[in-house]
Amino acid sequence: MTPKVGDTASTSRTITQEDIERFAELTGDHNPVHLDEEFAKKTRFGRRIAHGMWGASLISALLGTRLPGPGTVYLSQSIKFQAPVYAGDTITATVTVTKIREDKPILTLDTTCTNQDGKMILTGEAAALFEEVG
Repeated sequence: MTPKVGDTASTSRTITQEDIERFAELTGDHNPVHLDEEFAKKTRFGRRIAHGMWGASLISALLGTRLPGPGTVYLSQSIKFQAPVYAGDTITATVTVTKIREDKPILTLDTTCTNQDGKMILTGEAAALFEEVG
């Protein structure tokens, strides 16, 4: 399916403390605000928070699997983190095509993540190269 302006896709996932720990192991980001409850209690958040890029990774998953889909190459992403994510939160990532270049199959997409209460977690814009494969 060839994407068009206005196309949108979403995915939701509930993050667990195990997800946070696994993300830390995969990325090497062992910031104690993510992993050490006693440390995190002393921060503005009052408890451990998920890595901001965990939410952004949901956007990557959408681009490569749903919109535009398999074969997509993620070219760029701007992100503004607006609220923390805690273990137990259900995050919904949404991408919406806002522009398609005429000279190349490059899409611009609005990207957002919200939590289970509808609170905006992050906003941004992505660019992706899409070529239908096969």
